[in-house]
Amino acid sequence: MVQEQTSFRVTEVEVSYRSNYNITERPKINSSKDAYQILMQHWQLGRIELLEEFKVILLNTSNRVLGIVDISVGGVAGTLADPKIIFAIALKTNSSKLILAHNHPSGGLIPSEADKRLTQKLKEGGKLLDIEVSDHLIITNHGYYSFADDNEI
Repeated sequence: MVQEQTSFRVTEVEVSYRSNYNITERPKINSSKDAYQILMQHWQLGRIELLEEFKVILLNTSNRVLGIVDISVGGVAGTLADPKIIFAIALKTNSSKLILAHNHPSGGLIPSEADKRLTQKLKEGGKLLDIEVSDHLIITNHGYYSFADDNEI
């Protein structure tokens, strides 16, 4: 009896990372205020009081900004931050640290229980990958809340 060999089509995966300018030209984040200022330069301010958005600042080991990525846009009362997407991007960019950020369209700066759970979940996930979740900012047009500054991370 001759056994027929089955052929499978498999996608080849290739990973590369290439920076287009010197790392010393990138901004360095030394505080939550630095992170807030950088985020406000990249946030669509016309939507900050309309829709909840989730972004991540990607950092190297020296706290130099590798980039800011838009993770999700939701509605007035929430948005989804998928850990798989966040860590896939962090791994692709060879990030060592992350600063999480989202806005509250209501203007309130107090973190919800869902905000706290998500922060803890991402912090624990980061530990497995050696990617530090340094902070989580809740931002509005008029200020911000930092989990790190309030010893919540």
